[in-house]
Amino acid sequence: MLDLGYVREHMDAIEKMAHDRGVTLDLAAFRELDSERRQIITSIERLKAERNKASEEIARLKRKGSVPSNVTSTGEGDELARILERMKTVSDEIKRGDERIAELDERLKQFLLTIPNIPHSSVPVGKGAADNVEVRRWGSPPKFDFAPRPHWEIGEGAGILDFEAAIKIAGSRFAVYKGLGARLERALANFFLDVHTREHGFTEVLPPFLVNTASLVGVGQLPKFAADMFHVEGTDLWLTPTSEVELTSLHRDETFDADTLPIKVCAWTACFRSEAGAAGKDTRGIKRQHQFQKVEMFKFTRPEQSYDELESLVRSAEVVLQKLGLHYRVMLLCTADMGFAAAKTYDIEVWLPSTNDFMEISSCSNTEAFQARRSGIRFKAPGGKKSEFVHTLNGSGLAVGRTWIALVENYQQPDGSVVIPEALRPYMGTDRIARK
Repeated sequence: MLDLGYVREHMDAIEKMAHDRGVTLDLAAFRELDSERRQIITSIERLKAERNKASEEIARLKRKGSVPSNVTSTGEGDELARILERMKTVSDEIKRGDERIAELDERLKQFLLTIPNIPHSSVPVGKGAADNVEVRRWGSPPKFDFAPRPHWEIGEGAGILDFEAAIKIAGSRFAVYKGLGARLERALANFFLDVHTREHGFTEVLPPFLVNTASLVGVGQLPKFAADMFHVEGTDLWLTPTSEVELTSLHRDETFDADTLPIKVCAWTACFRSEAGAAGKDTRGIKRQHQFQKVEMFKFTRPEQSYDELESLVRSAEVVLQKLGLHYRVMLLCTADMGFAAAKTYDIEVWLPSTNDFMEISSCSNTEAFQARRSGIRFKAPGGKKSEFVHTLNGSGLAVGRTWIALVENYQQPDGSVVIPEALRPYMGTDRIARK
């Protein structure tokens, strides 16, 4: 969430940001609400000043001792009665004004919750994915002397993916992993966590998979993305769409000592998304599921650290792909393709032989103080007079199901088997998944 004062004083910048991001904001409505609020505040301050002056006059008249407390006489008594009657009207007006300000404050807060973050100056302006900028590539695509198959054909042929069973259990956009397919999913998650905790300095967290509304508002998922999530009827709980939610909320409404930052945590969770806005897209296989697993990396930093830490976050995700020998590229997202809360985002895209193209496998973002302001997460420097909001960063390290896809497709063999990359063999206990 952006600061109200900033929005009020930088309306031109907010309007440009909305244009660059391709979003519509009713800034005229904001101006009306804010103008009314400020007019009422001015009026209330004037009434309070009148009340303070009247209180002094009432005290003066009562000190003279010539007027009974139940004044009915003329002269000074009439003057006191007039002042008291006026103060009753003033108090009523102040009360109504305060109530209206509370209403306007809530409406302004709800409006602020709909404003996306302001892109960093290094983010390219663009209208969509075609305007993203490639930063670098690593490795090269595998070469096959046969037509590479998509992961769902390989998975079903090896007996490690079962979509029919998933439909019986839950419906479409779910999958049942079997045998070495299930072990591969588990092995990848363990491998990711081990790399990040042993080599990259992250502390592992295992959070709840259910989150409350306050946690979702804090990261920017609500109110904007309610249709993309699963709500537990009759409760304040939602199935988590990403453990970014839980990791942010670990320290909601807390203040860090500056010298403890950066703090780095990571978590494996299942993630649940209704994919309401993706009907008909990527319906084959496991690329876009209602339930998937992901290892998330998260950082709390001081503002001056955050962009160096973003580069480090991207490198941490890259290391995992390099250890697995998967060809990938790093993309800097343009203004219109970034997420709602992000100030700057890099996507890492892995090569898929079946499509002869890249697929997003990790997204790493710096949200600056956007989430921290919504979540009340601050830090205070030694001797500092006031606290500041931390910067928060998040990154997939990696999406487990999509890495499963990439491995199965890139390491497929002519006979339908899949070779396990060396780094993963200790976790798998085998060097190959054979065709059924």
